Amino acid sequence: MTATSTEPSGGCACGEIRYRLTARPMFVHCCHCRWCQRETGSAFVTNALIETSRVDVTKGAPAPVKTPSESGQGQIIVRCPSCQVAVWSHYAGMGPNIAFLRAGTLDDPGAFPPDIHIFTSSKQSWVRFDDGAPIVPEYYRRSDYWSAEAIKRFQAARGR
Repeated sequence: MTATSTEPSGGCACGEIRYRLTARPMFVHCCHCRWCQRETGSAFVTNALIETSRVDVTKGAPAPVKTPSESGQGQIIVRCPSCQVAVWSHYAGMGPNIAFLRAGTLDDPGAFPPDIHIFTSSKQSWVRFDDGAPIVPEYYRRSDYWSAEAIKRFQAARGR
């Protein structure tokens, strides 16, 4: 994808951090786990999985912050150093080459609706699903839901 003004872009709340995506996300999770609920202060988080190399920071210098995670392996949450908004994260099990971009930081947060709802066994009781995306009680196998192209991109980013 060539750099154009039509590429999805976003940033933090104060505007110190701006980014653009140079490709569509590989896959989009809507995670309903209790850890994400606590971390975001919301009922779920929508993460657009994309290669870190395809997130072009156009303004500012986001700050990586090591935080605990439910797995015990920790994660790196990349935040704006001023307003502290979480812009994306890197989970230990995925490595630094895969960014879990917080879809809510996009200028158009609805640009990439969920491809799947995960960890729905711990969703809030009032959350209803009517978007047609698959619903799984925990995590899932990528080969069951991702396109061949997305799997190929994922494997290339992870160095496999």
